[in-house]
Amino acid sequence: MHIHVERHQARRAALNQQLQSGLLILPTARVQNRNNDNDFPFRFDSSFYYMTGFHEPEAVLVMQLGSQPKSMLFCQPKNELREIWEGFLYGPEAAREVFGLDEAYSIEQLDGKLLELMAGNAQLHFPVGADAAWDARLFKLARQAAGKVREAVETPNRFLDVRPAIDELRLFKDESEIALMREAGRISSEAHIRAMRSTRAGQFEYQVEAELLYHFMQQGARSPAYGSIVAGGSNATCLHYHENNCRLQDGQLLLIDAGCELHGYAADITRTFPVSGKFSGPQKDIYQLVLAAMVASFEQVRPGVPRLAYHDASVRTLTQGLVDLNILQGTVDGLIEQEAYKQFYMHGTGHWLGLDVHDAGRYKIAGQTRPLEAGMVLTVEPGLYFRPLLADSPASYVEVPEHFLHIGVRIEDDLLVTAEGHENFTALTPKTVAEIEATMAR
Repeated sequence: MHIHVERHQARRAALNQQLQSGLLILPTARVQNRNNDNDFPFRFDSSFYYMTGFHEPEAVLVMQLGSQPKSMLFCQPKNELREIWEGFLYGPEAAREVFGLDEAYSIEQLDGKLLELMAGNAQLHFPVGADAAWDARLFKLARQAAGKVREAVETPNRFLDVRPAIDELRLFKDESEIALMREAGRISSEAHIRAMRSTRAGQFEYQVEAELLYHFMQQGARSPAYGSIVAGGSNATCLHYHENNCRLQDGQLLLIDAGCELHGYAADITRTFPVSGKFSGPQKDIYQLVLAAMVASFEQVRPGVPRLAYHDASVRTLTQGLVDLNILQGTVDGLIEQEAYKQFYMHGTGHWLGLDVHDAGRYKIAGQTRPLEAGMVLTVEPGLYFRPLLADSPASYVEVPEHFLHIGVRIEDDLLVTAEGHENFTALTPKTVAEIEATMAR
């Protein structure tokens, strides 16, 4: 992991400035059991890592907020016997020095220290409601603290969710984050190119997935940022398809939604391409329409433009195209007002991206969609999906021409909003029909 002590210290200082008073308690994620005595690989809580850079389990950040703030890390004690079985542990003393905390203690001391710290603090800031066990633990400690001190000494009586304040900080990426996300985009783009070049009819979807994972790890990204979607044919019309176990056939499209995680930061790319290397006529019609929607959305990604503007640009382009292809009938404005496009395009055009693939940050402020600002990172991902009508389909749904049935197309890139407009972290990935066909021919 990359350790940027000064950046984590600056983030804690910024959070202190926002919250101003009280006591902050921020735990990392728990180790999750997979089966019997076998655990899933540990992945830290994103906000905890953002504030500390510390990546071991069983750790908690505690901050005394105010004019003289103090940051304390509670972590696993140094234990050479345990390290024989489970690997290296920093221990409190080394963790304090390496990660730039004011103090550090064994995790076993947490409850006792919290009881001391709660005396004189009326406000407790933590991720309220995120973990019922943590809620119960802190409420119990607050009651114990109230029973131990004199009436004149305040103890926690206000419990405030710290996530909105941290989320707002996380929404704006600093130089180190941008560099990591740019590199994650490069690695993921190359993995998609590898997948395009290796795909053949007769393979299973998971064999293509293996090519992606191989390249991620070869380039130092030890895991995908999310469960990869490798969806051939009609599987691509399922938005969160995850089985990845069907055999690919000539004449199908293959939709891949996959990105690596590099030092905690996600990439998120989707490409759709023909298994045979050549688009059919109907496939090309739909693909080029989705690509046109992406291009229209890109034009709206710049500072000062409302975030929803790039989604609206996709919706308008896609609706016009569906009319041009005689799939929808009516005026574009009327069809948009009726949301007729949602039969074929039922999701938003993007989301924030960062330490989480659907990253932290509000989309609206005071009920209004917020404007884009430099430092935000987002995805742009229009799509179209053509499924047969079901018996209980809404009456407003239309029959899909047979030559478009079972086609699913989505295209997705990762964009940084800059002062001048935007930078595309994943532009290396082939995107036009000509680029895709040429890549697969090689």
